[in-house]
Amino acid sequence: MTVVYFIRHAEPNYKNHNDELRELTEKGLADRKLVTEFLRDKDIDIVLSSPYKRSIDTVKHFADKYGRQVITIPDFRERKVDSVWIDDFTSFSEQQWKDFDYKLTDGETLREVQSRNIAALEWVLKEYKNKNIVVGSHGTALSTIINHYDTSFGYLSFKKIKAIMPWIVKFTFDGNLLQSIEMINV
Repeated sequence: MTVVYFIRHAEPNYKNHNDELRELTEKGLADRKLVTEFLRDKDIDIVLSSPYKRSIDTVKHFADKYGRQVITIPDFRERKVDSVWIDDFTSFSEQQWKDFDYKLTDGETLREVQSRNIAALEWVLKEYKNKNIVVGSHGTALSTIINHYDTSFGYLSFKKIKAIMPWIVKFTFDGNLLQSIEMINV
């Protein structure tokens, strides 16, 4: 069995509008210790992450404590909303979940995000078969992965987890076949 723990990042500093460099808040820095505590007895073999700072920093506390390197996988990055900051993110998100092909001028559709993240996950399942894996992730990216395996996970489910940071979702696979999904609040 391959077990993948997707870790949605801890609380970010939304005053920083640079999606790639957005850091964790003081609360986020403290809360990443909850992730380390949760993972301490899970026999983790490898730590992967989106290349975005908030995701790396959320799993890096665990990696540093247990002598693991954080390997970034660019395709696990969060969705690109647009080249400008979106003030009404709620309406935008709702529209995207209603129409997986909806995007702003310089953004990505949820279908594109899902395809990219699933391709990355399939590579991980092949590369690290029968390992216990951590992946630093994001709310939307992770939600599209869940939706790929369980289409009942849509906008209302996304809305429920929107404020939960950090958040852990455990996927168990036999080869490439999903055996279970467990959503964990730490």
